[in-house]
Amino acid sequence: MARADAQALGGIHPIVYAFFDASGRIDAGLMRRQVDACVAGGAHGLACLGLATEVGKLDADERAELLHLVVEALGGRLPLAATVFGRSVAEQSAFVRVAAEAGAAWVILQPPPDADLDEAGLLRFFGKVADAAPLPVAIQNAAQYLGVGLSPEALLELATQHPNVQLLKGEGAAVEIEQVIAATGGRLRVFNGRGGLELPDNLRAGCAGLIPAPDCFDSQVQIVEAFRAGRIDEAEALYRQILPAITFVMQSISSLLCYGKRLVALRLGLDLEDVHDRAPALQPTPFGLDVTRRLADELGPFVSP
Repeated sequence: MARADAQALGGIHPIVYAFFDASGRIDAGLMRRQVDACVAGGAHGLACLGLATEVGKLDADERAELLHLVVEALGGRLPLAATVFGRSVAEQSAFVRVAAEAGAAWVILQPPPDADLDEAGLLRFFGKVADAAPLPVAIQNAAQYLGVGLSPEALLELATQHPNVQLLKGEGAAVEIEQVIAATGGRLRVFNGRGGLELPDNLRAGCAGLIPAPDCFDSQVQIVEAFRAGRIDEAEALYRQILPAITFVMQSISSLLCYGKRLVALRLGLDLEDVHDRAPALQPTPFGLDVTRRLADELGPFVSP
């Protein structure tokens, strides 16, 4: 996959879950199956190694292993974004090079975990990584999930001073995202997350697309395409159909990883016994599993590759 044209990126780019086998290793077969389902379901792009991929639970070798698995399974069929996790500029820059060599089209930088950085320090950190990156760079701005973030003014400064910072992966309400888009004056191509909550309003706010987990990405693709074609009532109706599933899994990141991953497994035709958690992890309750099964039945299986 060639370097992406950032301004051409848009639509629904599901970020894959990390499936583990019973021994706690990355399950290559299930990862390939998930990627194939995303392609068959019409995703506009793909992402990996973010919060839904439990990147903080993977060591450096596993992050590289999972990236190469996804790249191989994807086979250049869609543009791939790789989230970059690392505690130092050197560590993040090294993984950006790994992602570029593997075939990623763009990268998403996360704030360094556990770093005591103020906004000015975070600007310097991201700027150094972006300046050395051979791919377009996005910033993941998710203070409520990552504990640190940048103001709209700081994002504009970052994009102005470091032209390779071309995209934003937000995690906020549509009202907040609209303010970020307005404040940054079109300098950043903006994707929101949050599982696709407020999808139609995110599009109205000016988002290029969303990066949700794959739970109901196929319906989200239909929503984006209906919205783009001016069929707004159809887009809103489709959104209402999937809103219960989004609301259920998006109570927290722990809930997403527990129930969202199991929802995807059921839609892939797997048994829940095929889903193995890596600690620390929220354990599902019998009631929670009943809800997950009901939602999976309502959504139906993914389109077969």
